[in-house]
Amino acid sequence: MAANAEEIIALTESICPACLTRIPARRIAEGENVYLDKTCPEHGNFRTIIWRGQPSYSSWSVPKLLSHTTVCATSVDRGCPYDCGLCPDHRQSTCCVLLEVTQRCNLRCPVCFASAGREWGDPDIGTVEGWYRMLMESGGPYNIQLSGGEPTMRDDLPEIISLGRSLGFSFFQLNTNGVRLAEDAAYVRSLKEAGLGCVFLQFDGTSDSIYEKVRGKALLDIKRAAILHCRENQLGVVLVPTLVPGINAGNIGGVIEFAVKMMPTVRGVHFQPMSYFGRYPKAPADSDRITIPEIITEIEIQTGGMIKSADFHPPKAENAYCSFSGSFVLMESGEMKPQRKADAGCCCTPVVTADGARRAQLFVARRWTAGNDGMQTTRGTVNKEASSVMKIDSLDAFLDRVDKYSLCISGMAFQDVWNVDLERLQECFIHVVSPDKRIIPFCAYNLTSSAGRPLYRRACL
Repeated sequence: MAANAEEIIALTESICPACLTRIPARRIAEGENVYLDKTCPEHGNFRTIIWRGQPSYSSWSVPKLLSHTTVCATSVDRGCPYDCGLCPDHRQSTCCVLLEVTQRCNLRCPVCFASAGREWGDPDIGTVEGWYRMLMESGGPYNIQLSGGEPTMRDDLPEIISLGRSLGFSFFQLNTNGVRLAEDAAYVRSLKEAGLGCVFLQFDGTSDSIYEKVRGKALLDIKRAAILHCRENQLGVVLVPTLVPGINAGNIGGVIEFAVKMMPTVRGVHFQPMSYFGRYPKAPADSDRITIPEIITEIEIQTGGMIKSADFHPPKAENAYCSFSGSFVLMESGEMKPQRKADAGCCCTPVVTADGARRAQLFVARRWTAGNDGMQTTRGTVNKEASSVMKIDSLDAFLDRVDKYSLCISGMAFQDVWNVDLERLQECFIHVVSPDKRIIPFCAYNLTSSAGRPLYRRACL
């Protein structure tokens, strides 16, 4: 193929950014780049970058066995993405479910996908109990992520966790900006005592200039204080940077270096490329996007080769083009050694299986939780093959090191209305409970048109 020649590599379906109508789409390769190209009969052509550079798009694809949801709450009527509930056409069972327990927030982030900060009433504890029971009837228990808005705006969040645990849910993540965790140590303690397993901490970089641009104010000291309060209470923390080209894409290595310094409290870094919905309904240029291979390449460059792009792998539960991950152990020498396990699942090493979502649940709960329970579970899954990869003389020494100094580095590329691919959407296993008790794939729930009109989420005000 000539250097700049185009090649159609697949046909799929997408959504018109203007009218949210389902339309045909093509994946087009041009050199190392891959684009999603689609045309609406009424609103014209749309083309956006979805893959840029190495590893190649074709090499990232992995075989897997799909796992259809066992309980369908809706039927196939209009077709994807209009029948979410989940419907029988959805091709991956649930791994993690987001519960939006408030729309209130103590920040006004320009990049908020939820357009949080509205003063709608919070769902009461009875409503949340109804969500829990619906999830159990729909094949649960699943991993639960408490989200919003800013969920720590609720004083009764510990009660919500305790209620969920009493109904059979065992792993809870808190998706938070960290402001209250930094200011209220007693609140952090109450969350831990209620059964919180992991803090999913918004962490966009290691300088206040980044936070001022992305979040509207200096927040680095607040992030540090939140992590220290989690350390005091043996709560695992995953740093979650939203990557915005031109603002913090050059700080990828800095975030990983910070994470390493804050181990073992920090259990992972989960990069999320900027998606353009919520408060960013305008059409993005290709220069506004950073794709999975670019993140992987930047990790190697910005860590000086300490972590290599070859150490990352596609998932085998959700669609391969949704995410990447790698698991590493910090050695006494300061090296970050890749940990490869034949039986691992999801977040850090793929496994071909029909129950990939369930394995993903177990992996995240095991590796993102701090404290003795997480350590004992980790010990039970490490094998001699892993120790030989690490080149450690003593298996016991390796196990002790893995207990405290494992770091999962991963990323997930959420879709917006310009780059949404319905094939990917149908294989999503990160779901949201809507106010009317439907289970909806995350990217479908947050899709907004170019005018800001939502597909599922309540209209942005």
